[in-house]
Parts: sequence; C-alpha cells; structure tokens
Amino acid sequence: MLFNSTCEAFNNSVSFFYNKTGKPISPNWRTHDFIVVGLGLPICVFIILANILVIVAIIINRQFHYPIYYLLGNMAAADLFAGISYLNLVFHTGPWTISLSIKEWFIRGALINMSLTASVVNLLAVAVERHQTIFTMQLHSTMTKRRVLMLIVTIWLVAVFMGLVPIMGWNCVCDLSTCCTVAPLYSRSFLVFWAILNLMAFFIMVAVYTHIFIYVRRRRRSMSLHTDQPSNNQTVISLMKTMSMILGAFVICWTPGLVILLLDGLSCGECQVLKYEKYCLVLAECNSLVNPIIYSFRDEDMRTTYKRILCFPWRRMRQHEGTSGIRFEPVAPSEKNSNNSTSLEPVSPQSLLSL
Repeated sequence: MLFNSTCEAFNNSVSFFYNKTGKPISPNWRTHDFIVVGLGLPICVFIILANILVIVAIIINRQFHYPIYYLLGNMAAADLFAGISYLNLVFHTGPWTISLSIKEWFIRGALINMSLTASVVNLLAVAVERHQTIFTMQLHSTMTKRRVLMLIVTIWLVAVFMGLVPIMGWNCVCDLSTCCTVAPLYSRSFLVFWAILNLMAFFIMVAVYTHIFIYVRRRRRSMSLHTDQPSNNQTVISLMKTMSMILGAFVICWTPGLVILLLDGLSCGECQVLKYEKYCLVLAECNSLVNPIIYSFRDEDMRTTYKRILCFPWRRMRQHEGTSGIRFEPVAPSEKNSNNSTSLEPVSPQSLLSL
C-alpha cells in the first residue's frame, strides 16, 4: 500500500503541499526554470551516453574482466540510472510539477534516491574489495564472477528498498506538521535519517581509503629496499588513486546537497535552504558526468577502448571500401625488371609490417 488512502490530505494536489511548506509553484516559466531545463537536458544526455560507453568498454575488453572493474561497471550503471532519473526530473520540474499526482511525485523522488543509494553502496563494496585485495598482497580480487553478480544484485536491491521507503509510509502526507521545505512531501525525520546515513557512509569510505593508502605507501617503501619489481606496486598505487579520485568527486558533489537536506530536516529557518537547493542539485548531477572523465584520464587501456568503440563506424566503412580483401601494393623498380606480371595476392598484416 502506498500510504494511508483514508487520510484527508491524500486527495490534495502536489501544489497544496508546496504552498503549505512555503515553496509555492509558479504556473509561469521563470528565468531559473529555463536555465535548469536548458542546462539539465544536455548534461543528462551526455551522462547517459558517457556511461553507456564505460559499460560497453568494460564488456568488450577482456583486460577489464576482474571484480574491481565489474564494480566500476556497476558504478557506471548507477550513474546511467542517475542520468535517466535527472532527465525525468528535468521534464517534471518548475511549472510541470503542478501536473504531477502524489504517486508520480514520489516516483520522481524515488528514482533519485535509488541512484544515490546504488552509488554509495557500490563505493562501499569497492572499498571493501580494495581493502581485502591489497591487504592480502594481490592486485585483483579472487572473488568469483558469481559472487560479484550476487553482490551487484544486492546493491540494487538495497537501492530499490531505500528509494521506496518514503512511498511505503515514511512521509508527511497524513501529518502536515512534519513536512520539510526542499521536498514538501517528505517528513523531516526521513531527511535527517537519509542525510546522516549517507554522510556516515562517506566518512567510513574516506577512512577506509586513507587506511589503504597509508598501508600501500609503507609497503612500497619497505619493498623498494628488497626488490627490483616496482611495476605491480605502481599499478596498485595507480588504481588506488583512480578510486580515490572517484570517491573524492562523489563526496564533493553530494555533500552540499546532503547538508542542505539535513538542515531542512532539522527545521533550520535561518539557513535559506531553498536559495541553494538548485545549485546543490546541479552539483550532484555533475558527479555522474565526472566519473567517465576520470576513467579516461587515469586509465590508458580505458582510453584506448573508448577510441575503438567510437571509431568503430569508420572502421566498418573502410572495410566496406575493400570487401574483396585484395590490396594493390606498389612494385619497386627492381621488381618490375625481374617480374613480368604483377601479383594480385592479398597482403597479410604481418607482411605489411615487415615492409
């Protein structure tokens, strides 16, 4: 059951809750509404396309068929889902919000909550995987594909559950005195719980990665005195830096929004949460845009795979230009004197490299 349908407020429109909490919806398009839609739409499209590229790259390149990259692929899936959620939000914001039913409004919020939860839980899983792998002196985890799949399914089950919590009853539809300002149909107690839970998860992840970095640096110093094989250690350090950049970007992009939710949940009337709400939402949206850029900037193999995927249509066009597989190679003058006929045999790649 969605919520108590016998409640009087259940039959009210979404505008009723917005007006009640001091966040009235204007039926007319304002400048900032045009800015939100104008910037949000291309950003969402780019987020969706970029994260599809990451997922395809991990699927087609066998060098990425390890647990850590499967989890990164799931992170890209969470960002892809976030892009779709933001796209849905863009088309249901501003004056369009007036036409939403209460159920549609909750679904809109649930999609955003699911994408955030999936990202947070996935980053926690990556932190645990890196901690277990590095402290057992390995580059890649020995976790089987079945366990990785079960872990990914669990991540999404948790995300779906957390996204549906307000719909299942933790809301203010039947208790208007507990409604918050930023999300007028959510209860303040849920916002406090949601913000503190995610901020605690951020703190735990930062602590785990800091511990891993300290350990790796100490081990690298000690091993440098006894071995002349720094390549594996360098790979571990590089991968850890990549993961730390992803975590850092996530914390930077999401923390302001969570702080706004926390302040709103604590009924901070002097904090002017509505003044900063839109900026925090745009910043959170940009996080799903940043991760694919980090992957390409930090990982040369990922960059190469991107190029293969993006250049695939042009390669196909070149193949169609010479479907017979025959190549005509220029014959040197000395060869013309010794051979009266020109060979039309296909030239293999190996022979071309030897020329």
